[in-house]
This record gives sequence, structure tokens and C-alpha cells, in this order.
Amino acid sequence: MMKYWLIQKTTINGFIKGMKVKGAHMDKGYSDFISRMNQMIGIDLSLYKEAQMKRRITSLRNKRGFENFSSYFQALKKDQILLDEFIDRLTINVSEFYRNPKRWEVLQEKVIPHLIHDKDKLTIWSAACSTGEEPYSLAIMLKERFPRLQVQILATDIDKGALDKAKQGVYKEQSLKDLPHIYKNKYFIQKNGLCYLNEKIKKMVNFKGHNLLADRYPQNIDLIICRNVLIYFTDEAKQEIYTNFSHSLNPDGVLFVGSTEQIFSPDQYNLSVFDTFFYKKEPQNE
Repeated sequence: MMKYWLIQKTTINGFIKGMKVKGAHMDKGYSDFISRMNQMIGIDLSLYKEAQMKRRITSLRNKRGFENFSSYFQALKKDQILLDEFIDRLTINVSEFYRNPKRWEVLQEKVIPHLIHDKDKLTIWSAACSTGEEPYSLAIMLKERFPRLQVQILATDIDKGALDKAKQGVYKEQSLKDLPHIYKNKYFIQKNGLCYLNEKIKKMVNFKGHNLLADRYPQNIDLIICRNVLIYFTDEAKQEIYTNFSHSLNPDGVLFVGSTEQIFSPDQYNLSVFDTFFYKKEPQNE
């Protein structure tokens, strides 16, 4: 948007200038839409990368037969089913048990032992947990490898529909492809092509709604897992989220991010590299 106006000042001819003005008008329709949606549902879409989010929303809008954002907004105000579909489309509900298995090995062999070297209780937060594969993977791993450890697992997401699915604990077999086979047989019942999670594992996780861009963050956390989500946010939004994560962590607590979400200059958040994609909270400077 802003870069369009800068280019416009140096346009070679009136045709290019006219094209930029038209593009700015189209962008205004989108910016008005996301502003009104923020007021209605409390999700600030301007903090997401514009090209990706606009493409996703436009595709859904066109699929439902609306020619512009204004008419689509009016429909969303009146139709709860349409609104639920819209919110579901905003979120990235793609997850698997033990996604990127080598990272889970590091978590099991290095991170958890570091966190419990002087305590027998951990508080863990799975942020943007989607449909629950991640926090449930954690619960299974902890129950198997650290059975005496007292643990509280909070799992949050902005998408109520995803949380409802998570609480059910029912998954397609494909979601378990990286889960160790012994765990699959021990903690799931397979029926009609679906895998039903053990009730004891389900009870280990507390699911709750949470907006990373608006809500208060939980405090005194030993381990935060937030993977493959922040790549969709603007740099400014990511900086705010990393700052809030740092404030949430106890000293020596660990943040676990996705394989495409390396944090550059982690020291600005009082973090240091603990292992690949793991960052440790350093003591605050006096």
C-alpha cells in the first residue's frame, strides 16, 4: 500500500499512475473490511502478512458468491455459520503427532531434563495448539518418559472449532504417522479408520481460547511450544509475541518454535539459543 504511493510519485506516465490509484482503492476496501472485522470479532488481521491473508479471505469470499468485501462483511454479521467458517479459514489447523520427530527427541533428551534439574513440577503452554496433536504428543511423551513428574499442560488457540475437535481427541490415522508405534497402540483405539485417544491423556491437557495478538499471556511458564504459526504474522507482530513469550517464561524456561521460525537476535527478548529451534530465557539484567 505505502510502497504503491511512493512508486506513484515517480511514475513515467499517466497510465501507471492510474493503475496505482485503482490498486489503492481496492486495498482500501480490504483495509476497511479487516478494520470492521477487528471491531466485530477482536482479531486484528492487519498484523498478519497481507498478501497471504488477503488471498485466503478473497478466495473464501468469492467461493461464497460475494463480489466485494463490503457485501461479504454484511453477510458475516448476520450468518453465524458463515462467520464460523471465516474464522476457521483464518487459522492454520494443520498439525500432526510428533511433527518433526528429531525435535521431539531433543525435547525429551535435553530440554525436559534441563527444566527439571531442580524441580519435580512443570507448567507447559502449547500456544496456537490447533486441534490438539501437539499438547497430546507432549502428554504422551511425559507420561512415558517422566512418569513421576507433576505437569500442568495448558493448550490454547484462537479457533473455537479447533479446540472443540481437540477436546474430542479423535484423529485420522495420517495424523499419527510420526508417533512411535508403541505409543499409537498403547494410547489409541482404532475404529472405522479413526483413532480415539486414551481418556487419561486427554485429561492431562487443559484447553482454552486465547488470541496471541490481544489476550493476556499466562505467567510462570517453564516451557512454551509455539510452532509453525508465527510465519504468518508481520515482523512487528512477531516482535510483540516474542516479547510476551519471554515475559511468560520463568528464568531458564524454554521456548520451542517451528522449523521455519528461527529467531534472529534472540538476546533482544532475553533469550539465548539452547538448541536448534529452542531458546532459553536468560535472567533479567539488573
